Amino acid sequence: MPKFSPKTLSESDLSRLVEMAWEDRTPFDAIEKSFGLSEPQVIQLMRYKLKRGSFELWRKRVTGRVTKHVALRSKLVERAYCPTQYKNK
Repeated sequence: MPKFSPKTLSESDLSRLVEMAWEDRTPFDAIEKSFGLSEPQVIQLMRYKLKRGSFELWRKRVTGRVTKHVALRSKLVERAYCPTQYKNK
């Protein structure tokens, strides 16, 4: 795996990427499709951007999580986020 440098992304892209990684229902495949980063690269980025304790909590939460891995998801789920998640206020 090539080493990922967070300096190649804008601050707004980094912010959105971390937000997507933090969301339980956004799979790593959706992040890869949007930003071109594999799951190990996202993990590397999260290790770089988060405090150690926050990173450890995040890793514990997403490891093996069905909603973060498309291969483990039900075939009935075809979206990356909840339909009500991005409603305009």
